[in-house]
Amino acid sequence: MMKQKLIVCFVAATVVLSHVAAQVLIKDSSNYAPAEKLTVTPGALNFIAMGDWGRVGEDHQKQVAAQMGKTSFEVKSQFTIATGDNFYPSGVISQWDPLWRYSFEDIYTAFSLQWDWYPVLGNHDYKSNPDAQVAYTKISRRWKMPARYYSKLIAIPGDTASKILFLFIDTNPLIPEFYSNAEYGPNVKTTDSAKQKRWIAKELSNKSPNIKWKIVVGHHPMFTGGSRTDGYDTRAIRNSLQPLFDKYGVDVFLAGHEHSLQHLISGKTQHFISGAASEKTPVHLIPESKMAASEYGFMVFTVTKNAVTVNTIDYTGKIIYTTTINK
Repeated sequence: MMKQKLIVCFVAATVVLSHVAAQVLIKDSSNYAPAEKLTVTPGALNFIAMGDWGRVGEDHQKQVAAQMGKTSFEVKSQFTIATGDNFYPSGVISQWDPLWRYSFEDIYTAFSLQWDWYPVLGNHDYKSNPDAQVAYTKISRRWKMPARYYSKLIAIPGDTASKILFLFIDTNPLIPEFYSNAEYGPNVKTTDSAKQKRWIAKELSNKSPNIKWKIVVGHHPMFTGGSRTDGYDTRAIRNSLQPLFDKYGVDVFLAGHEHSLQHLISGKTQHFISGAASEKTPVHLIPESKMAASEYGFMVFTVTKNAVTVNTIDYTGKIIYTTTINK
């Protein structure tokens, strides 16, 4: 087998790692120290975040799934978050759709991935029947989507008095252009966007001292160094949600939609995009960017009372980026 060459180029304060067609762009490289291996932190909550994945195993879906299984076992991941576009090209038509087997059950077979999955809906999921993904919750032991949007309060294992508030939101109805879209419109119109925003505000306003972190998961990102930097969907999510996030102190916004792996910062919110579980697309750096990678892979979150560490891992198991948020 021919060995791949690694080329490292320094341009201003940005390091570009290029092998084959992959891109890994890291801003402020002088302050960046890559992790050589994953560290299992005693008493931490570990979970995997992946997105944009259901392609019947094609375009590296199987390879990413295999590595997810290995990494989940290594860190003892407690659950998996799926950031939307769960079934390409057009969602599923019912809880009995064959894609449940071909794109999910027969792909993510590792024992370490048999724990809970918390998904959100992407725009491709809206093309058929988004409520079929809610209905599958009653069939699958691991698929946990009780509604189009929902919340979870999860304890940190080493300190069960400390909680993480997770909001799993439906970003599709927050995009005005979707209401007139021939494919998304019929199902988008069945969700009350104003009601969801009131729910988001109510959930985020929880002032319990036990809540140490507020993490919101939605499909469409607020900022991106991908093809949708100035897209109508990106602008709509930013206009709709950023005031709420700033008001209520959201720590992390986790999204997909862009088929890449990214870390961005705006205000007090750290933004992560994990949407490269079966396709990768080009990236670039924007002012909010800390890292942008066009590479197949996923992220591992390690949460303690005082810190969140995020490792970005490619489909071969290589850690391409690590960052820690401290409180």
